[in-house]
Amino acid sequence: MKSLVTYLFIFFSVACFAQKDFYGKAVYQSKTSFDLEQWNNREMSEQQKKRIMERMKNMLEKKYVLQFNKSASIYKEEEKLEAPGRGGGFRFGGFSAELQYKSITDKKFLEEREFFGKKFLIEDTSEMPQWEMTGETKQIGNYVCYKATMLKKTDEFDWQNMRRRGRGRGRNRDGGKEEKKKDTANVKKVTEDIEMPKEVLVTAWYTPQIPVSNGPGEYWGLPGLILEINSGKTTILCTQIVLNPKERIEIEAPTKGDKVSRDEYNKIVKKKMEEMRDMWRGRRGRNSRR
Repeated sequence: MKSLVTYLFIFFSVACFAQKDFYGKAVYQSKTSFDLEQWNNREMSEQQKKRIMERMKNMLEKKYVLQFNKSASIYKEEEKLEAPGRGGGFRFGGFSAELQYKSITDKKFLEEREFFGKKFLIEDTSEMPQWEMTGETKQIGNYVCYKATMLKKTDEFDWQNMRRRGRGRGRNRDGGKEEKKKDTANVKKVTEDIEMPKEVLVTAWYTPQIPVSNGPGEYWGLPGLILEINSGKTTILCTQIVLNPKERIEIEAPTKGDKVSRDEYNKIVKKKMEEMRDMWRGRRGRNSRR
């Protein structure tokens, strides 16, 4: 009975807006957890760890704006000025999109990225995401949200889910180190030193009160705007919504950059990473012989 009420509510919410010229803006806060111990090769003091994590904050905590209508959207990181003395933070150029465009009607996706000073326009097409509805609900702000889940294949350079190979160590009850067993069938190799899971569980919370099949980043395909995403180590939460603002929002596909497919772009990045790794090893080798 509960499921029937849920789907009737979704149906009538979408129907109410079907004839409207509907558009709006949603602000999202993204936060990614990071295990410094896994990537560290030396012992550090708590003060050193705190200083490094503070420098990484601009990479791990970001603010995005989604501008949307019924058929398309633009998702872009909100630009912010660094406070005096706070510059020099870590940045992963090339691993994060500067701008993402989604056309729901023709399932076309475009991403603007800059890698080593060169602009790229990555073009993708996608099938309808295979969400599983759970019937669970919760309140986010003024909106009733419904839960949906799916298993998502990771992109080769999804840095949020990367980890060092052979560094999955934990602590046993006696305080000693123990190696965590890995299911290698579910892990893929990115480089000789880095790996990631082939799939991650994604949990979405969407609201039929805003009947657009859209959401932050690459997420879409539900009968309502997605207000929260939990994927691997990352949580994306909507903090503000403005519907039908007085100033009309125009959604246009980006055009800047060399147009490439996802596979082509990943090959470019992988080749450059391997070049940088070989260059770094060569320098270390020369320094050790001095």
